Amino acid sequence: MSDGLTLDDLSVPLRALRLLAVDFGHLPAPAVRVTTIWPDRLELDFHEDLAGFEAWRDALGIVPDAVTHDTQSGGRTRVLRTTTEYAGATLELVGYGHIPTPAPAVAGAVA
Repeated sequence: MSDGLTLDDLSVPLRALRLLAVDFGHLPAPAVRVTTIWPDRLELDFHEDLAGFEAWRDALGIVPDAVTHDTQSGGRTRVLRTTTEYAGATLELVGYGHIPTPAPAVAGAVA
């Protein structure tokens, strides 16, 4: 259900996406999300591409301290998240990366 919103109601994040494509078209392509739930938000997701997340963070001038770090999937996935304003839209960058499973300890092995 779109709560009565029209495509025009999503013009702010769509305009921001258009400007990002012009200004940063050389950067890695993210998964893009625009939703009627948050009609002023544009989300750029980087699945298994924390380097892509970092390239965008750096290009947008977002300081590393503005990034939150978390895990999900029982500690198997690292999640980086930051939000900034861009062209009137709330721009959210989200990066997901696999956390390698440590090798099991071998009985009798010396560290």
